[in-house]
Amino acid sequence: MTEGFDLRVEPWIPVRLRSGASACVGFRELFKRAHEIDDLELPVPPAEAGLMRVLAPMAARIAADGGDRLDDRDVAEEIDDWFELRDRVLNAGRFDPDAVDNYFDQEALSGRFDLFDANRPFLQDPRLRTQCVDAKGAPNSSGVNKLVMGRATGVNGAVLFGHFTDTAPVPVPAAEAAWHLIAQLYYGPSGQCTPRRITDHRAGSGDAAPLRKSVSYFPWGPDLFRTMVLAVPVPQSEVDWAAQDACPWEEELNNPLEPLPPMTWPGRLLTGRFRHAVLLVPSEDRRTVTDAFITWSTHEPPHQVHDPYQILDRRKDGNFQPREADGARALWRDLDALLLKDSRQDTQRPPALEHLPRPLLSRLRVRAYGFDQDGQQKDSVWFQSTTPQILQWQEENDAEMAHHISRCHAFAEKVGERLDFAARIAWKIATDAGTDTSPKAKIKLDARKPGPWAPAALARYWPTAEKTFWQGTKPSRTRNRIDELFVNTALAALDQAIGQANRADIRVARARHRARGLLLALLRPSDSD
Repeated sequence: MTEGFDLRVEPWIPVRLRSGASACVGFRELFKRAHEIDDLELPVPPAEAGLMRVLAPMAARIAADGGDRLDDRDVAEEIDDWFELRDRVLNAGRFDPDAVDNYFDQEALSGRFDLFDANRPFLQDPRLRTQCVDAKGAPNSSGVNKLVMGRATGVNGAVLFGHFTDTAPVPVPAAEAAWHLIAQLYYGPSGQCTPRRITDHRAGSGDAAPLRKSVSYFPWGPDLFRTMVLAVPVPQSEVDWAAQDACPWEEELNNPLEPLPPMTWPGRLLTGRFRHAVLLVPSEDRRTVTDAFITWSTHEPPHQVHDPYQILDRRKDGNFQPREADGARALWRDLDALLLKDSRQDTQRPPALEHLPRPLLSRLRVRAYGFDQDGQQKDSVWFQSTTPQILQWQEENDAEMAHHISRCHAFAEKVGERLDFAARIAWKIATDAGTDTSPKAKIKLDARKPGPWAPAALARYWPTAEKTFWQGTKPSRTRNRIDELFVNTALAALDQAIGQANRADIRVARARHRARGLLLALLRPSDSD
């Protein structure tokens, strides 16, 4: 054990073993026991999403068969050879313990997995000690509250978890600080930050982190070994194949004022797009973090690459952007984008969900990590969700089921939109005495006065619609209509929003009848085509 906090051996990664027991492990034990581990259990989903991107290139360096590694560019030149190598690695059922030791014990990486190493702390920039200073040359830190996702900072910071102030910061256990270090690098804000003086100019603003306000999707295997192997991205043509690949802990510190190094696979693709620089300040015993510097790492334009774990949606200008995280949107509402091919032109499936091994498909789930944020400083809510084993229904494997699921999702969305409209119509009829209540009268809505029934109805509809969706996506139902199930779910949600006590009022009764008619119209052939 070193005098620092060696992430190779310190128990900082919470996991759930396949036996059901919980444990905490370091990098070395994580890889050696990956086949015994069922899942990661970090309580901060943004940190877990970032950690998966850190583990994937490590897995590529470690996973090998017959002397060929998964990150071997010569093997990757022939994609079929690379897939065959991946299959052989998966068939081995575990990482070779000697290969794990060989990677983590490299002399060139000495100290670089230590969270508090004086020269090269893990994923940090020690130069911030002298570059983040005030006009008198004294250290100008950001504060430990700025490091921890969910803590309030400054005057108007929102509190997600706990109550903390800048005047009385609470130290963070080193293991938790490592989680939030990763979360900051992948999801940190844009805009004003702690100034960094490199030249005579003292710049104090930066760009958003690469995963800011996005959602990520990973193929999730029956154990962590297979999950990490499948997280290694398929070789991509958009990277620079002539340049040497490296992760931040494998190369020298970049000059913040020089052009970015070329984008390479898989290391820089997953760990080389950071826009922030961080330095943690430890306590004397190296068991907690008492302060932190968080600032910009570069102002160079970012490389334009498709993150392998993101859905891309077409914007109005024709370009694509990562699907944004929405804390109110359940994962099942994205399933058609995960199962259907990219032939619809408006959505691109995450590359990580392409070319999966057929023998494993029936056992693979999808894990989603999202962080609902704006582009600058506001953090709303983070979430994590896992589907059942649905990747066996991808279009190229089971087109009938994939399109059935797409139809189920499309109709659920259509019903949700109609429910929102119907509930607002009902509120208008029930509360505006001047509204014509005849069945075919056109009603003009005021967007500023939607009333309480629509949000209440939707809040009840979507959780029940998810249960309806999974009932309707059973293979036995592929030839049956399930539109009645969604409409009935919406009708029940509408009635719950209006409330039993209000129905005795004649105007409410008429409003309810009109709204129900709008929903039932979806079942007529002319409306459901």
